[in-house]
Amino acid sequence: MKGVVLAGGLGTRLYPLTKVTNKHLLPVASKPMIYYPIQSLVDAKINDLLIVTGGKSAGDFLRLLGNGNGFGLKRLNYTYQEGHGGIAAALALAEDFVDGDKMIVILGDNIIGCSISESAKRFSEQDRGARILLKEVPDPQRFGVAEINEDKIIGIVEKPEHPKTNYAVIGVYMYPPDVFDIIRNIEPSSRDELEITDVNNAYIERDALEFDFLPKYWTDAGTFYSIMRASLLVMSKEDRQKLLSEFAINAYD
Repeated sequence: MKGVVLAGGLGTRLYPLTKVTNKHLLPVASKPMIYYPIQSLVDAKINDLLIVTGGKSAGDFLRLLGNGNGFGLKRLNYTYQEGHGGIAAALALAEDFVDGDKMIVILGDNIIGCSISESAKRFSEQDRGARILLKEVPDPQRFGVAEINEDKIIGIVEKPEHPKTNYAVIGVYMYPPDVFDIIRNIEPSSRDELEITDVNNAYIERDALEFDFLPKYWTDAGTFYSIMRASLLVMSKEDRQKLLSEFAINAYD
């Protein structure tokens, strides 16, 4: 099974920082953001990885990550996305790398508080279809939101004004190789992008989308607030308490 980390995009919500670097190279606690999704895949025993990136800072990924030796990998693969066409368009660039295998795709700004190994195992044993992860969140309007009927997802709506549930589709997608056929047949959205929600809804229409609930924390790190939140989440309890205590003291200086 292959692993794909999507680390392109413009990162406009993090301007002006992203005028000079890719957002996935920004720090979350003591590590570059991109380290966390890579480690999630490695911990799930996915050792053949592709980084999809773009923009003016693409070469910085190679300087930072090299051949993946720091993660125990023998090699790390890279490809470049020109412009920005949405998550599904970025994933389409992985077709040759995947080469007919199953894959786990993680968005490069996703910080996950537990192993995805069990979900990866379930996916590897599926005869057909895809699998996604869901997390209950207080602000579902920011995400793709899943509507569930008993043990099935019956629809996903992207950033709904009035969500029917609080279950966000987090940026971990497990796909069979036929996902590339689906991507070729979806239409660009009003944002002129190929939306990953349309890909997932295509699997729902085939009755071929499984899911798991994520038991521990998850956050994206695509805004200034969420980067700070992600940093606090990944710190040890002792370091977090120390930092918050220092903030409280220094606030009066």
